[in-house]
Amino acid sequence: MLLVALAGGALAVGGLTGSAQAADVNVAKNAGFESGLANWTCTAGSAVSSPVHGGASALKATPAGQDHARCSQTVAVQPNSTYRLSAWVQGGYAYLGASGTGTTDVSTWTPDSSSWKELKTSFTTGASTSSVTVYTHGWYGQQPYLVDDVSVLGPDGGGGGDPDPVIPVSPSGLAVSGTTSSSVSLSWSPVANATGYNVYRDGTKVQSVNGSSATVTGLAADTSYTFQVTATNAAGESPRTTSVNGRTATTGGGGGGDVPAHAVTGYWQNFNNGAAVQRISDVQAQYDIIAVAFADATSTPGAVDFAVDSAGLGGYTEAQFKADVAAKQAAGKSVIISIGGEKGTVSVNSAASATAFADSVYALMQEYGFDGVDIDLENGLNSTYMTQALRSLAAKAPGLVITMAPQTIDMQSTSNEYFKTALNIKDILTVVNMQYYNSGSMLGCDGKVYSQGSVDFLTALACIQLEGGLAPSQVGLGLPASTRGAGSGYVAPSVVNAALDCLTRGTSCGSFKPSRTYPSLRGAMTWSTNWDATAGNAWSNAVGPHVHNLP
Repeated sequence: MLLVALAGGALAVGGLTGSAQAADVNVAKNAGFESGLANWTCTAGSAVSSPVHGGASALKATPAGQDHARCSQTVAVQPNSTYRLSAWVQGGYAYLGASGTGTTDVSTWTPDSSSWKELKTSFTTGASTSSVTVYTHGWYGQQPYLVDDVSVLGPDGGGGGDPDPVIPVSPSGLAVSGTTSSSVSLSWSPVANATGYNVYRDGTKVQSVNGSSATVTGLAADTSYTFQVTATNAAGESPRTTSVNGRTATTGGGGGGDVPAHAVTGYWQNFNNGAAVQRISDVQAQYDIIAVAFADATSTPGAVDFAVDSAGLGGYTEAQFKADVAAKQAAGKSVIISIGGEKGTVSVNSAASATAFADSVYALMQEYGFDGVDIDLENGLNSTYMTQALRSLAAKAPGLVITMAPQTIDMQSTSNEYFKTALNIKDILTVVNMQYYNSGSMLGCDGKVYSQGSVDFLTALACIQLEGGLAPSQVGLGLPASTRGAGSGYVAPSVVNAALDCLTRGTSCGSFKPSRTYPSLRGAMTWSTNWDATAGNAWSNAVGPHVHNLP
């Protein structure tokens, strides 16, 4: 499967234009790293004398943990112009791209390469664009990569003088927008002529971003930190903002009400498809989060509605349903409404539809007493407007439970819309229970291909989320409760438990073993409580106690 991934920036593989003309100027400075890392901002890496593609030096950078070893440079460009971006790379996964173009940001990449290979793409600047950030990086958990002879040629095949941007002013409005036990989210007001921003923690630069928000991860629980931000462009870096203080939470996760630290999620079917018909009161006691499947679209874009399928469920009335929901909540369970499903047609792709989504879900929460919402949209998702919708909903119902059930392909890269949405709402997100089924073979975080049905498939794919920015308490393993629960991907409960042990304790792993353990991993999910009941509750009886006894 093709891995198209880029952390920390938008992604679009651009087309290539013709070769550079004589009048083209390479606007990248120290393009061959002959002066070390001068003119470059790097999270990791150094200039090396061997191997090189040209000259006497090249960049060598090694991804580690959640750092994909990004190096970037802001270059001066002319508005409404096309530039050709290229670089020679060798070694592990290597990415090359440009952001802040004013039009469509671009990138390209290549997997492991034992010899030098040229990456090429192109971008067109916007009407008021005077500078663009070009960058290169590797990929989480992969081998070191080398870069040499970077070129940004243009504009439009003609000459012209370079613009002279002014150093931006310091950003205003810096504030803490959310916290978890291991992260602090920040936001600030955009600066008009800035092309990027640097984030400082306790006086040390820890992150460079393109937008006016950032989440600083890898922090200690219940600890206070100070943060500052600067604005940057080709002319330089602004003064730092006044410091703000942010204290991490004492326990993991973002939102989630009273969800246990280790939780089991089960989908309850509001329809009869051959699985055991259940009422909410019948749902097995091992399930901590019960996701009611499903609410679906109405005639209003973005809006959803739900009604109990009384006919399909043997005369189950809405009054009985509401009473059963309340009884489960009294027993310490969370009952949430799941949106979409395989056949769902909900589309949130505008500000108006985002508002309609938030308003309609809130109305269902009020009517039925739901504790929150599950996003199970398997036919596309827009991160910008789904983020807007969920934040609007959270403002109406603070502390609500928010879960997601993306397909495996949706979480292969931090540039995918589902993954971006999860990262955008880290401060209010409870758990992402990715569906490890109906997918076939997929790439793990080590760049190797794994097939469904093994411990490795579960652990190596979970690693992408765990090292891609989600807190371990926001990651769960989603599996079918029986062979009839999905078209493919069923594994025995013992395999689920082995994967949980591998990720949390470092034991029972297969050929893939994570570089560290994640003891606060949230737990597991299954489709569905009904199929579990059909199979004699084998899944919940085995996986439930195991989850609840995780470290």
